[in-house]
Amino acid sequence: MDIAEVARRSGVPASALRYYEEKGLIASTGRQGLRRTFSPRVLDQLALIALGQAAGFSLDDIGQMFSADGRPHINRSKLDAKADELDATIKRLKAVSQGLRHAAVCPAPSHAECPTFQRLLRAAAAGSLARRPKRAAP
Repeated sequence: MDIAEVARRSGVPASALRYYEEKGLIASTGRQGLRRTFSPRVLDQLALIALGQAAGFSLDDIGQMFSADGRPHINRSKLDAKADELDATIKRLKAVSQGLRHAAVCPAPSHAECPTFQRLLRAAAAGSLARRPKRAAP
């Protein structure tokens, strides 16, 4: 497949495909005129890249998920650690969402008088609602 076909079928712009190739995430199989060509397997690689990005992995992390021949080689402990990180993020965002929803319907005369909203503000001021720093994966 040429690069235009890969871009059309994957939804990944040709510029991103060239960048992924430059970073070693995918490899072209040659050229057809001036256009790069790729094996059909590149679509699976691009799906894995998209999944990794959706999960919050860096492109460098994703690059380590491929063996030298381009086949998936995924460290399961990294997946488990990332799932734990996502669970913590979901829990934190759910607490923020619930606090905001409460504040939206709170019968208190003002937000300053709403105990739930005040707890949310204190948590934000203490930094406990901020995004957690990335921890090193084993």
